[in-house]
Amino acid sequence: MEVARDPQTHEIIGACMEVHKELGCGFLEAVYQEAFERELTLRGLPFGREVYLPVRYKGETLDCKYKADFICYGFVIVELKALTKLTTVEYSQIINYLKISGIERGLLVNFGTPRLEFKRFIRSAGGGNSSADVADDADE
Repeated sequence: MEVARDPQTHEIIGACMEVHKELGCGFLEAVYQEAFERELTLRGLPFGREVYLPVRYKGETLDCKYKADFICYGFVIVELKALTKLTTVEYSQIINYLKISGIERGLLVNFGTPRLEFKRFIRSAGGGNSSADVADDADE
């Protein structure tokens, strides 16, 4: 699926690229999260870090909550990883975050490889069982 580029995800990916350029791969996820937070601040990009997302079941809010790494601009979920390889587990995580939050766009970013990896996700319209389409972005 071809996903139109947008200025917000472009700016977020640029910030991720700067962090990867400075740090490379090999650090724990927490290091990349802190560096990414600082880069977003330096660039003046609006964000929330470790944003709790309530989970609803049959109209009731459950006690457990998910925690998104970042929500940028109030409408782009950004999930950071530091793995040797992304799997369907990580894809499912961000798809679930999109579903429970109602947010339409997400980025899954992996700092754990020599070249920064990222995938864009767009939540499909529909009911509670909506899915998300992944954009086939080239690793940069």
